[in-house]
Amino acid sequence: MSINLTLLIVMGVLYACGIYLILERSLTRVLLGLMLLANATNLLILSTGGYAGLAPLFTKDTAPGEYNDPLPQALILTSIVISFAVTAFMLGIIYRTWALARQDEIQDDIEDRRVARTPSFDAEDDAIVPLETSEFAITPASPEDRARPDATETPNTARSQEGGSA
Repeated sequence: MSINLTLLIVMGVLYACGIYLILERSLTRVLLGLMLLANATNLLILSTGGYAGLAPLFTKDTAPGEYNDPLPQALILTSIVISFAVTAFMLGIIYRTWALARQDEIQDDIEDRRVARTPSFDAEDDAIVPLETSEFAITPASPEDRARPDATETPNTARSQEGGSA
């Protein structure tokens, strides 16, 4: 399988411009970026299909190797439909944003900035784990332990087993 170099260059330029435009704050530019990415993906799918062959219609005189694979064309058609739906959705968002705020750019959210500055907290990793996690109640060994029923220390029998003489 040989690859068309011009098609690859055009596809790379479309991907680069599309990614650059998606990273902008303007919704119109994001829409243009999505459209460029969709077209670049269509070119990618088209290039994977190889060179154009005969139509995939069955005749007894044509060898099976001369037919064109119809799968890339079907995938491109699906991609066109999906990109059309995404474009319509983005146009709806752009219109609604313009109708409500008369601006096209996405503003910073104060709550998002506050959450971004907050250090990460994992409830499972950062929680205080008691030393004794069994389901059976441990009888407090000393009067101090009886005074604190929620004490999280090991029973006194564990200390006597240390040393390896058991």
